[in-house]
Amino acid sequence: MRSIKPRICNIPAVTILMGTGIMLLMAACSSKATGNLTTGEKFQVTTAMLIDTSYTKEYIAEIQSVQNVEIRARVKGFIEKIYADEGRSVQAGQVLFTFSSRGFEEEILKATAIEKNALAELKLADVELKNTHILVEKNIVSKSELEMAEAKREAILAKLDEARSAISVARLNLSFTSVKAPFNGVINRIPNKTGSLVDEGALLTTLSDNREVFAYFNVSESEYLDFIKHNESGKQTKVSLLMADNAVFDQEGFIETVESEIDKSSGNIAFRARFKNPRLLLKHGSSGKILMSTSIKNALIIPQKSTFEIQDKTYVFVIDSSNRVRMKPVVPKLRLPHIYIIEPGLTASDKIVYEGIQQIKEGDLVSPEMISMNSLLIKLRR
Repeated sequence: MRSIKPRICNIPAVTILMGTGIMLLMAACSSKATGNLTTGEKFQVTTAMLIDTSYTKEYIAEIQSVQNVEIRARVKGFIEKIYADEGRSVQAGQVLFTFSSRGFEEEILKATAIEKNALAELKLADVELKNTHILVEKNIVSKSELEMAEAKREAILAKLDEARSAISVARLNLSFTSVKAPFNGVINRIPNKTGSLVDEGALLTTLSDNREVFAYFNVSESEYLDFIKHNESGKQTKVSLLMADNAVFDQEGFIETVESEIDKSSGNIAFRARFKNPRLLLKHGSSGKILMSTSIKNALIIPQKSTFEIQDKTYVFVIDSSNRVRMKPVVPKLRLPHIYIIEPGLTASDKIVYEGIQQIKEGDLVSPEMISMNSLLIKLRR
């Protein structure tokens, strides 16, 4: 009987090495595909910090003179003379325009003549009334004659009052032919020139006193409530004005008042600030932005760079005690340059991933490299 010997295959070493390499490569690819960090790669982490800070917010403002009025004609007539020019300063009581006055002077003469005639009739009526009294006492005429004489005298008195009223109206209209400045200010556009016929109520010009100006601006209801909470009653809040050329106005302003109603359509409420304007640089109708600074005490801050959003919610990655990455939601209250002020939720012991949040995910193992929030603030401000 023939014995059977086992057959041994001699596999070359190169083939074994190639197989091992392929297996390692497949393992590496598999690891890369899963995205899990198992080697403890270093990531910079920091912690939330409590600080006292302030921020400045801009509000679009509408500038108005403290006094700005339309100068209108109070009588119909021809402009006889213009005594002021556009853009010129005038003083209170200074004559600006005169209208032709001949017609009103004639009305005064006519009403005066009627008054004199009524006075003469009144004297005659007084004599007649006196004689009628005597005749009634002697029973020569009846009492009805006396009543007629008294009624005649009353009618003449009414005619006299009417004449005197006409004189007053004519004199008043005559005074309206001279238009004077109601206060110190600057004249604006004059649309009608000398010789123009204007109706009663026609616009002659506008007058602005720009020595002080109002700045009106709107804030949201939540900002209004925050303003009320953080400002002492009776204390004026300082604000600045950024002009149209992006230069800050050289005078500080103060918030004087807040309107009484919130606009239902916009949800805003109007504030009014007052600025002195000694160089008359600001004009009625100017535009600008109010800069209002607000102080915040014990604000909890984190870097904006540490946050990410998922379905309109904001999160950060925190590192747990075993150096595993965990997602944690945060609620931003205010966005400042490079940082968020957030609602309480994080603690001083929570390590937040600062850089590389795009490279990690929930459950990854990392090696945290601590960087203080103070040093980050210095770095971010550069």
